[in-house]
Amino acid sequence: MIAKTLFATTGLILALGCTSQVANAQGFTLKSTTFQDGQMMPKKVANKNPQNPNCVGDNVSPELSWSGAPAGIKSFAILMEDPEGRGGAGVHHWVAYGIPANVTGFAEGEVSKESDKYVGGKSTQGVGFYSGPCTPPGSPHHYTFVVIATDLEVRNWRPV
Repeated sequence: MIAKTLFATTGLILALGCTSQVANAQGFTLKSTTFQDGQMMPKKVANKNPQNPNCVGDNVSPELSWSGAPAGIKSFAILMEDPEGRGGAGVHHWVAYGIPANVTGFAEGEVSKESDKYVGGKSTQGVGFYSGPCTPPGSPHHYTFVVIATDLEVRNWRPV
């Protein structure tokens, strides 16, 4: 049952490119109105696959917002990871980078498709946008959202 397989956690990492600057992460926060940290994610964020009884969602990306990034950052990157997926090898559900420093969040459903607000890296599912959880029956999986603040310039990083 889907309600037993979707836990969410949020995380923040300050990776300031290749500089030696040390960042203060105390004020850098990530929040979601779609789910609470450490709680079950709603069914709508799960992917859809008729072959899997835990995969009966609508693949709606959760709302995410962050604040308190250090001064001088130039872009953000975001990862959504399932560390228990694929037998502990992990699953990358969403990889995004080239997010301008003035973008501080995404609305619910906004990253379920390509967007001009980010460059989509290839997920484990082979797409460049959000791909919701689709866990196998069994133990619950935990999903971690990581926002990375960088000193990397935003440019046309579109994959070729």
